[in-house]
Amino acid sequence: MPKHSTVPGTGRKLALVVLGLAALITTMLCAFALPSLHSGPHHVPIGVTGAASTVGDFREAIDEDAWDVRVYETPAAVRSAVEDREVTGGIAVTEQRVDVYTATAGAPSATSAVTALGEKTAAQQTTDVSVHDLVSFTEDDPRGTGLTSALMPMIFGGIFPALILGSFFPGHPGLRTRIAGALLFSVVAGAAVAAVLQFATHSIAGGYGLTTLGVVLGMAAMSTTLLGLQARFGMAGFAFGSALMMLLGNPLSGLATGPHWLPDGWATLGQLLPPGASGSLLRANAFFDGADAGLPALTLAVWVAVGIALAFLADRRGRRSLPSRPESATATATADADA
Repeated sequence: MPKHSTVPGTGRKLALVVLGLAALITTMLCAFALPSLHSGPHHVPIGVTGAASTVGDFREAIDEDAWDVRVYETPAAVRSAVEDREVTGGIAVTEQRVDVYTATAGAPSATSAVTALGEKTAAQQTTDVSVHDLVSFTEDDPRGTGLTSALMPMIFGGIFPALILGSFFPGHPGLRTRIAGALLFSVVAGAAVAAVLQFATHSIAGGYGLTTLGVVLGMAAMSTTLLGLQARFGMAGFAFGSALMMLLGNPLSGLATGPHWLPDGWATLGQLLPPGASGSLLRANAFFDGADAGLPALTLAVWVAVGIALAFLADRRGRRSLPSRPESATATATADADA
């Protein structure tokens, strides 16, 4: 009877794979659970204006770990800061009333918290309070459902090209075709996603062209990164990249709440990953005319560069192995002719 032998080192390799997968799943669980358990305001930037004594009392009354208070000279300056995304909200205290300035489209979860602070301040001043939502979601989508639901199509827009193009154009000969296809797909799919959000669901109100550019850049960052990882490290690289985008980048994106509602370290990590940067860029372009869009756009551009660089490294490595194949084929043909 045939004997089945095990390749030496199989047990060690299997143990490493199992432990690696277990560590990955544990990390993903922490990424989902821990930020939610500790969600709330974390150094949320808020603008305040008023008499020096009033501002001083306001500073003493709030949690410094929750709020980053920035003092402005006039209510108009606070209003401009909210509209330009310098702060997530603002409170202007005058002798007549307390004005609360919010931007629901920029930081949905912070809006209610800023409003509560304004109401508390008005109660302490025994005056009226007026709430002004300077940048709100659209009338057709007042809760921003369309905006938050756009992230998953963008993530899958990065996964699908790497997976499907790899099947149709496999190996080293198809590498450049896969990269070109991923970039072309990002343009077409990005324009389609922006069109649905703008004209079908009416979830965003910004300029279509600017919004489209942001969505295209987000999809290109995810698709090129996954293609580069796949080309350089095989299916293991693709699996790692997909898990990074979906299981880590998605819950840490802060798209539904605003990044300041996550713990500081998690929020920073989320904004450095393509899903978080894509969500921030989409929000900035769709509701704030591109204000504060520079950092997420730069982050995504770096991911595109990393993905393409990995692909070129794989391409260079693959080309080095090509010359040996014709020589081998020639030698085989000569041997056949001599025989």
